[in-house]
Amino acid sequence: MTRVDQRGSAASLAVAHNGSGGSKRGAAVAAETNKAGELGTKRGTQRGMQRGMQRGMQWNRLLPGDVGMRVASLAVFALIWHFGALFAQSSTLPGPVEVLARVVEETVALELPTHLAVTLSRVAVAFAAAMLIGTAIGIAMGRWRRVDQFLDAWLVLGLNIPALVTIILCYVWFGLTDVAAIVAVAINKIPTVVVTVREGARAVDRRLMDVARVYRLGRWRTLTRVYLPQLVPYLMAAARSGLSLIWKIVLVVELLGRSNGIGFQLNLFFQFFDIAGILAYTLVFAAIVLLIEGCVMRPLERRLSGWRQT
Repeated sequence: MTRVDQRGSAASLAVAHNGSGGSKRGAAVAAETNKAGELGTKRGTQRGMQRGMQRGMQWNRLLPGDVGMRVASLAVFALIWHFGALFAQSSTLPGPVEVLARVVEETVALELPTHLAVTLSRVAVAFAAAMLIGTAIGIAMGRWRRVDQFLDAWLVLGLNIPALVTIILCYVWFGLTDVAAIVAVAINKIPTVVVTVREGARAVDRRLMDVARVYRLGRWRTLTRVYLPQLVPYLMAAARSGLSLIWKIVLVVELLGRSNGIGFQLNLFFQFFDIAGILAYTLVFAAIVLLIEGCVMRPLERRLSGWRQT
């Protein structure tokens, strides 16, 4: 074999070897591409499933199943009340039909809406004052140790003074006025707000605050975007417990020293032994509380705490 033939055969072998190597590399690249595509498909599927689950959870929140269960529970309560009134057959326990008729009568006469509006206005003002003052003091006590040590004895004292004592003292000091009533209600509520918010301020993640400091966020943005969102669960807990306490204290305040409101009307019904009137006003008041809890407090809590579920 000549040198030219040897060189030709060697070149053909090199070309064949390079072709086989190129095909192997092409196959490897194709395999890696397929793996990447499968991985991307899996990730896309997982993301789609997560989004579907999140949308399903949102739709479940909007479905009336929860509302239907509550309505069924109230219906069972009404049935128990109805049969209990039939069994008792006494004027001390009127049935739900009689009480609803009394609600309609008081509403048509504008007595119930008038007194209800007065009571709700007192509740709103006292609640706003207690939340604002209690939140400010709670944040200060949770953030600065000296402030906590200084005000801790005051806080314990405020938690243990009976509400009736505070109401009587406010009426003696400020007179039988709405200012005295609102101050008495707010004083009774502020300590419970302070306790809850103080625990939230102590539980704030300092690492998030350090991140905000590193990125040089302003004080306002740090407060609204980093600090307050961490306090939302504690603020909502304070708000819920505050409403449940303020309703009761406002009625006592009105019963003792005001000339209008639900508490004043309940006092009149008690003096005339009007059980139907007492239950009618109580029923409407309880319905308002349930509406505020279901239509205001819970949606607000879900909206403010939505970032924790993302």
